[in-house]
Formats: sequence, structure tokens, C-alpha cells
Amino acid sequence: MGINSPSDIAANLQIGPTDAGMVRIFIEAEGGIDLPLDFDPEEAEEIAEELRAAAEAARALGAGGGKPKKR
Repeated sequence: MGINSPSDIAANLQIGPTDAGMVRIFIEAEGGIDLPLDFDPEEAEEIAEELRAAAEAARALGAGGGKPKKR
């Protein structure tokens, strides 16, 4: 399954700090799947930057802007 593959799986997403000073992305999906992903704060900031860049690219594609800009 790739980034452009459709899926019918529903999931819940939670993001927050842990007691250990990490940032946790917690994914809870159908079928009893719980996936905690812990990142140090610097990694979390890098992920946030990647999310912002992906949102910008998706906006450009959605507006008929063609291919997104490379970073």
C-alpha cells in the first residue's frame, strides 16, 4: 500500500507529549490495532515541517496547480 492507495480502514489519531519528554503520535485503528509512535522533540518538529510541506503541495494540486514544488 502506498501514499496514493485508497483504504477503507478507519482510525483515530492523537498527538501529545509523554511523561518521558517525547512526542507521541498514537494511532488506534479498527481490529484492535494500537500504534504508539514516540519521537524526540527535534524529530517531531521535522515531522511537523514535512506535514506543512505536504499540505502546501496538496493545496496546489487541489487548486489545479499541477505538480507541487520540490523542496
